[in-house]
Amino acid sequence: MAARVASRAVCGAALRFALFHFNKSSQISSRRWLNLQEYQSKQLMQDCGVTVQRFFVADTANSALEAAKKLKAKEIVLKAQILAGGRGKGVFDSGLKGGVHLTKDPVIVGELANQMLGFSLTTKQTPTEGVKVKKVMVAEALDISRETYFAILMDRACNGPVMVGSPQGGVDIEEVAASTPELIFKEVIDIFEGVTDVQAVRMAANLGFKGHLQKQAADQIKKLYDLFLKVDATQVEVNPFGETPEGQVVCFDAKINFDDNAEFRQKEIFAMDDTSEGDPLETEAAKYDLKYIGMDGNIACFVNGAGLAMATCDIIDLHGGKPANFLDLGGGVKESQVYQAFKLLTADPKVEAILINIFGGIVNCAIIANGITKACRELGMTVPLVVRLEGTNVQEAKRILQESGLPIMSASNLDDAAKKAVACVAKK
Repeated sequence: MAARVASRAVCGAALRFALFHFNKSSQISSRRWLNLQEYQSKQLMQDCGVTVQRFFVADTANSALEAAKKLKAKEIVLKAQILAGGRGKGVFDSGLKGGVHLTKDPVIVGELANQMLGFSLTTKQTPTEGVKVKKVMVAEALDISRETYFAILMDRACNGPVMVGSPQGGVDIEEVAASTPELIFKEVIDIFEGVTDVQAVRMAANLGFKGHLQKQAADQIKKLYDLFLKVDATQVEVNPFGETPEGQVVCFDAKINFDDNAEFRQKEIFAMDDTSEGDPLETEAAKYDLKYIGMDGNIACFVNGAGLAMATCDIIDLHGGKPANFLDLGGGVKESQVYQAFKLLTADPKVEAILINIFGGIVNCAIIANGITKACRELGMTVPLVVRLEGTNVQEAKRILQESGLPIMSASNLDDAAKKAVACVAKK
C-alpha cells in the first residue's frame, strides 16, 4: 500500500551520525539560529526548481477552504505550521486531535482549519502549554511508492560540502547507519566544480532510482545543490526523497539549516525568521549578539564561552544549586552588552542570585567590571551577585569592583563562586 506523505521531523544529530560512520574524525559544527516554517522551506525549494507538492498557505478558515478548492486535488493534506515535530500526534486546545489531516473534501479542510487557527497545538516537542497556530499549509496529498533519504551538508573533514544518501528513507537515518551501514552512500563535492552529472547519476542509482526516474532524481539532486549554494545553507536534508506511483520524484519534506554568518547577504531569507515561538529572552539576547538559554533553577550564570557555561552549571548543581539560565557573552564584548546582559538576567523572575564567571582571553576583564558596576547602579540590583574573574587585565577589574562600593562578592575560583552563589539562595 502506498504510504501517505506526512510531516517528519528529522534531527540534525541523525545526519551527523551518518557522517560519523564514514569518518570518525569528522566534526560538523553549525549554529542554527534561523527558524523557518515548513511552507517557507518548500517555497525556497520550489523557487530553485525542486519538485515539491503543490501547496498554499492560509491564515483563516475561509482562505484554507478557498486554497483547497484551487488545488483541485484528489486528496488534500492540511498541516498546522509550527516549529516543532510530532504535529501529526499533537492535540489542540480546541479539542481537535492531530496537526496533520488528510481529506478529499475541501469543506472539511475549512472546518479543520477553523479548529486549528488561533488554537494552541501541543506535541512532544512543544512547551506543555503548546504553541498557537497562526498559519496552516494546504497541500496536494501524494502517494509515495518508495522513500529514500538525501542530504547535502558542510563537512569540515572534507573541507567542503558532501552528499549523503540512502535507499532507506522515511525513518531516522541514524537507525539505518547503525543497522545497515552499507545502505548509506557519500559523495564529496568539489566546491569549485559543484555536483557533476556523473556524481548525481551515481547517487540517484545508489538511492535505487531506475530508468527515467534515475534521470529525474539526478536532476533534483543538482537543483538541491543549487539551492544549498544560493541560500548559504549548512545543511539541506530531504526525508523522504521519494517517488510516486505516477512516476515522479518529489521532495516531500525538507529541513534547511543556514549559516548565520551569511546573514549580511541573505537578508530576505533571514527576514523570514519566525521568532514568535521562541523564548522572548533568547530573542532579545540575540539582538545584542548574546546567547541566552533558559533553565528551571534560580541561579543565573553569566559567562563567556559555551564550555565555561556548562562547567559553571555543573558545579552549581554539584553544590546543591540549580541554574536558572546561562548567558554567554562570547568574545569582543562591550560594556553596553554587559549592561543588556544584566537586564535580561534580572528580567527572569526565578533568578535569586547571579554568578559571574569570566575567563578573560579575548575578553578584557576590566570591561566586564565596568559593565557590572554600571548595570548594578542603573538597574538597582537587589539580587546577590558573586563574581569570579580571571585572565586579561584581571587586577584592574578587581580594583574597579572593590572601589565601586557595591555589595559584590568576589570569589577566588569557580568552586568558591559556586558555593557562595548556592549559599546566597539557601539563606532566602
